[in-house]
Amino acid sequence: MRSEELVEVRLAERLAELRAERGWSLEELAERTGVSRSTLSRLERGEISPTAALLNRLCAAYGRTMSRLLAEVESGPPQVVRAAEQAVWRDEESGFVRRSVSPPHAGLRGEVVEGVLRPGADISYDRPPVPGLEQHIWVLEGGLEVTADGRAHALREGDCLRFRLWGTSRFRCLGSEPVRYALLVVLP
Repeated sequence: MRSEELVEVRLAERLAELRAERGWSLEELAERTGVSRSTLSRLERGEISPTAALLNRLCAAYGRTMSRLLAEVESGPPQVVRAAEQAVWRDEESGFVRRSVSPPHAGLRGEVVEGVLRPGADISYDRPPVPGLEQHIWVLEGGLEVTADGRAHALREGDCLRFRLWGTSRFRCLGSEPVRYALLVVLP
């Protein structure tokens, strides 16, 4: 597949994702843009290429510039992210270390994160960044208590917890050793 064809395929996929992220039907998007439902459907399936005017209408509906939209589709996410290239963020005050194992990409819905909490670490969040966020937490070493939407779960090495988060959450290291876990985050 030529590079231009690949961009068109990614653009069609991204436009469908943007509509799905907002929970809009094709009919609702048609009303917002003045573009027929059938044209939007064919565009999202990659059967037609958008004109600049059509793309501008869609960008206005999605609240983004055309350059941002095209940047999201012109280059795909890297296939391999070496450990030395993974972003690490440390919160010394709370005792939390976060490694972005697979950096998020605008065209993808999931990411893998490694978390490490030192003994005594206790972190609370008042809300999820995105309501309905799906999380899978797999404890690799140590013990972790995860409270999601008011329900506490004590996890030990090898345990995995899956949930959709709508409200508050809390992560607390159990025991006298650090806890290391993998977190898979999937956008709704």
